[in-house]
Amino acid sequence: MKHRVSSVMVGAPGLYTYGAMRVGGVIRDTGFHPTITRDLSRLHGERIFLSLYSTLHLLDPAIKETVRRIQHEGGECIIGGPVSSGPDMVLGELHPDLVICGEGEDAVRHIMNGGEYPDCPNCAFSADDGIVKTEQRRVQDLSFPLPLIPDDIGTQDIRGAQTYIETHRGCFGRCGFCQVPRVFGRKIRSRELEEILREVRAFQKKGVRRLALIGGTGSLYRSRDGEVNSGAFISLLEGISSIMGPKNVSCPDIRADCLTDEVLEAVHANTIGWIFFGIESGSEKIIDLMQKGIPIDKVRDAVEKCRQFGVRPAGSFITGYPGEEDEDFQATKDLMEELSLDDVFVSIAEPIPSTPLAEEVCKRMPEDDLVRIPHTGEYAGLHLTEAEARAFDLMLHADMCRPVPRITQDTQYRIYLDEARKQGSDIRNVTRLLRQYYPG
Repeated sequence: MKHRVSSVMVGAPGLYTYGAMRVGGVIRDTGFHPTITRDLSRLHGERIFLSLYSTLHLLDPAIKETVRRIQHEGGECIIGGPVSSGPDMVLGELHPDLVICGEGEDAVRHIMNGGEYPDCPNCAFSADDGIVKTEQRRVQDLSFPLPLIPDDIGTQDIRGAQTYIETHRGCFGRCGFCQVPRVFGRKIRSRELEEILREVRAFQKKGVRRLALIGGTGSLYRSRDGEVNSGAFISLLEGISSIMGPKNVSCPDIRADCLTDEVLEAVHANTIGWIFFGIESGSEKIIDLMQKGIPIDKVRDAVEKCRQFGVRPAGSFITGYPGEEDEDFQATKDLMEELSLDDVFVSIAEPIPSTPLAEEVCKRMPEDDLVRIPHTGEYAGLHLTEAEARAFDLMLHADMCRPVPRITQDTQYRIYLDEARKQGSDIRNVTRLLRQYYPG
């Protein structure tokens, strides 16, 4: 057995993620007194849990240096979070002592109670004969201690909210670009309402003014067999709204095929009044390649329903997906214009570890990537790749397709251009890592 450590910290680079706070709460529940920080330079101690949410963290020199420093000082560095879907990459790039893969509550308890790595569920670590991966299992009981909420949580801003809060795990969807059904499964596991509300009160007491719901598609709370449990979801929204106030709650992500009149009424009455749909493409061909499972006509109906109930519809669009051709891209522009959404988020298809998209990207030749092919069309003078040019074009187009069109000024034009270039650069780096560790 390992000796009992005396100092434990949780680090979440730049952002207090919900997962990091949840880990801190589990550690505290085992009898320790952990502290949490988003400042890497403050991480010191015998055991450090580092929560990383982006694959790009694996390439961040500051994070690499932090892991080296912790170990040089004699500390043990344990990494978890969404990056853990690619444990080979985490171990190969950052060289931590342990990677906690997927749902980590049982693993954290095991480690904090003195357990050895080989007996720890949901873990990966380096050994003399290669990488060892232990039994993977999902938590069945979602009753958790309160998160470790930092005193300065109120200074955080995530699209207007100070934090997200988990209501359930899992999604019955199959979207090929999404980790949720792969990490949490397609069966919905929901938390008890009173426990959620107790957590909301704790966040509010610490200075959270607005919070958002996470857990895959919001309205799937307490759903079973693909059927929306409208009553349970409405009770959830009403309960949180009664504590925070209706204009201080957001439920951003709802599938277009998981919408009912009752849900829309509850969203209008108990939240900031927005719904964010993952629309992704105007091409049925690309929707099928994405395994989205939502016909475009269903999206049209959902957007129209939102407006009938006074809810403002927003949506995300993905371009540069493998197989996307000019006519597919044009179909997306046409749908964006038709829907005239109140807000739009545009991204280039990012291959996240352990998703079908990542597998497809690793199979393809690099020269076939739209994120690498030089753009030769309208924006040729800007020296963009084809995927970057399409993302940039969609950002500009979205401004013109709002209910009240917005003329893009020079400053905003530059912001969109920089964003498209950054996304392209980031995805090329992520793709390089994937192909290095998981060659097709």
